[in-house]
Amino acid sequence: MSRRVLDLDRYIPAALTQLGNKWARGSSQIYLTRFGIGINEWRVLSLLAIESETTANRICAVIGMDKAAVGRSLEVLKKGGYASFKSNNKDGRSKLVAPTKSGLALHDKIIKIAFKREKLLLKNFSEAEIETLIALLNRMRTNIVQLQEHDNEALDSD
Repeated sequence: MSRRVLDLDRYIPAALTQLGNKWARGSSQIYLTRFGIGINEWRVLSLLAIESETTANRICAVIGMDKAAVGRSLEVLKKGGYASFKSNNKDGRSKLVAPTKSGLALHDKIIKIAFKREKLLLKNFSEAEIETLIALLNRMRTNIVQLQEHDNEALDSD
């Protein structure tokens, strides 16, 4: 009997995971050494720069991180003076989190490094290839929602 195994050069989830892990590890080393925050804190801070006042649940939904990781990252950002919290008048159970001036200044330093690293990652790609890649990744983002619904249905059917 022959066993099916993954071809790691052709299995898309493996390629995405490998790229993501290597990207995150390199980014985290740089950000921790230079700024005292890791990749998870950077991900949260980058969203706070986009959505200046949001909730932890919203951060989880957009970034795709679990609640515990977001909570830890928010605590690091709060202790560092990079994020502030206030009551959410719309929902008494949640807090609104926002970047502080120091948080936005840190964001502005790190984003320069993030964009330079992205440019190096894509250095042998044409503009058209980059646009195609973005379009394909965005389609995958749409498909992941359907995949999650499928996964939830499979779990519920047990």
